[in-house]
Amino acid sequence: MSTMNAAATVRMAAEDRRELVLAAATRAFARHGYAGTSTDAVAREAGVSQPYVVRLFGSKLDLFLEVFERSVRRIEAAFAAVIDAGPFDPDSEDDKARMGVAYTDLIADQDFLQVMMHGFSSGGVPEIAAAARRCMGEVFATIRRTGWDDEQCRDFVAYGMLLNVMLSMRAPEHLDPDDPLTALTACAFGEHLDLLQPPA
Repeated sequence: MSTMNAAATVRMAAEDRRELVLAAATRAFARHGYAGTSTDAVAREAGVSQPYVVRLFGSKLDLFLEVFERSVRRIEAAFAAVIDAGPFDPDSEDDKARMGVAYTDLIADQDFLQVMMHGFSSGGVPEIAAAARRCMGEVFATIRRTGWDDEQCRDFVAYGMLLNVMLSMRAPEHLDPDDPLTALTACAFGEHLDLLQPPA
């Protein structure tokens, strides 16, 4: 194997390990939030040593910010893909539905949505609050590319945040015909509700 190929192999392995730690951190932060998760907990989740996590990412704050921003970028990229796929008519209900589907297609992965909720609710940590403001602004800017006015963009974001809140409280997993929240859950998630039921 040439020196160049060997270096590429080592680099790729290092990138793979970094991805493994980021995925583990997403799961850990989703469960316990920023305050309740240590770099040691992330290391255990990833099956690596705590010093290795610190060597890769620095502080817990740096790691959380990367996980949080990466989660928000997934949503921004999904919306951008719809807009970039072809002409987008801001008056078309079909195009609006395509934007909605782009979002609901992501909700099966609740870990990254939960990380976003933790990020948006961690305003007491100035660095996280600043990242949350910036990321929300970037998502809003992408949605504006649809040609919708700001009120339409706001309503679209608000609906997405409602879905996030209901997922965070695990509403789709606790449906009771006598509970008024069930009606809101069914209305909010529509045909996607069945996909969110826990396995029998």
